[in-house]
Amino acid sequence: MLAALDPIALRLGPLEIHWYGIIIATGVVLAVILAMREAQRRQVSTDALFDMILWALPFALIGARLYYVIFQWPYYAAHPSEIIAIWHGGMAIYGSLIAAAIVVFVFCRKRHLPVWLVLDIAAPTVLLGQAIGRWGNFMNQEAFGAQTTLSFLQGLHLPDFIIQQMYINGAFRQPTFLYESIWDLLGVIVLLALRHRKHLFKRGEVFLTYVGWYAFGRFFIEGMRTDSLMLFNTLRISQVLSLVFFFGALILWWARRYYQPLLPDYLAKP
Repeated sequence: MLAALDPIALRLGPLEIHWYGIIIATGVVLAVILAMREAQRRQVSTDALFDMILWALPFALIGARLYYVIFQWPYYAAHPSEIIAIWHGGMAIYGSLIAAAIVVFVFCRKRHLPVWLVLDIAAPTVLLGQAIGRWGNFMNQEAFGAQTTLSFLQGLHLPDFIIQQMYINGAFRQPTFLYESIWDLLGVIVLLALRHRKHLFKRGEVFLTYVGWYAFGRFFIEGMRTDSLMLFNTLRISQVLSLVFFFGALILWWARRYYQPLLPDYLAKP
């Protein structure tokens, strides 16, 4: 049995640079680059968008960590020094998305930017960041599923380094991080392939498609995980939110089409 991959990429004296942080940062950088390019095409100020990102990123990180800490409070109450140790993992995507969405809404209102259009621009790039970010979980050996067998993992035709990294706590585990990363990447491909089709999306519907796509996949993948955050020790919090976001996106899509028949297309000039 090979040893697990080292989660620390570089050691500089007492300073340790973790793969988790490097991978998350890579996802963020790629997302920002793609969002800037699409903003230019949609004639949205890239300067304003960059300012918004500078506000959204720290709040997204705080939201992701705060969400996780709240639902794991007994542990962090006993280990308060761990609250800020984000390099050990423990970042909840839903907390990040909720916090970032609030910042985007407030910022766009203040700067008189079209909120739905900005969300449309950001949606595929955020999903790409999520697909990449799951590999940070891989390096930390978290976001895994139930016990499985070596033969099952080999039957998925996975590279050996993934199979070996899925040997956790004395057993092979379902690579649910990988399932979600692939689902997210498929969503990116779908959104990028469709959002420039004329008259397909009304403004706001690229974002709503992203919400529905991610929530649908996350509901089922979350059910496979063994490290889920729980509510009342019976409900998986992420599954509850996935249901809320999925049906919320469907209802909002229908309501906007029904009550606002003159909504501009995504490709219309702002």
